[in-house]
Amino acid sequence: MNDNLYSPFLEATRNVFHLMLDLSDISDRPAESFLSDNELNISIGVIGELTGEVIYRFPHETSLGMVNIMSGMEMDSVDDFVTSAISEIANIISGNVLTMLAEKNLNCDILPPVLGKPEDGKVYSLRTACCISTSVGDVYLDIRLNPAA
Repeated sequence: MNDNLYSPFLEATRNVFHLMLDLSDISDRPAESFLSDNELNISIGVIGELTGEVIYRFPHETSLGMVNIMSGMEMDSVDDFVTSAISEIANIISGNVLTMLAEKNLNCDILPPVLGKPEDGKVYSLRTACCISTSVGDVYLDIRLNPAA
């Protein structure tokens, strides 16, 4: 099942980055443990046949590079505008993933993005992580889901 989750997240991320940011040099690799004080952690809750969250970790430099491309403005610090734009990217990726899962008869909804460091300690039966690399920088996805009871 982890592969069934990983593939849609990778495909949706590639599609969104290509369409919104005109990035086509996208690759993935396993995510090593990654926590930093210089990152935006955006959690998208998942409810329905799967429950849990997907945490998108955008290092500040990656966030600024993406927002510079999206807005055409040179941003030099992570502010509310940057945070809102990056949250929307995470939201769009998650929505695209859930559309792909619905086509496989797995129905879920997403919750609005939430900022903050993820809570560790909860057990997830479907957990996988990856690093998406682009010319703008890396994005880390931490997929933490359980089948609904």
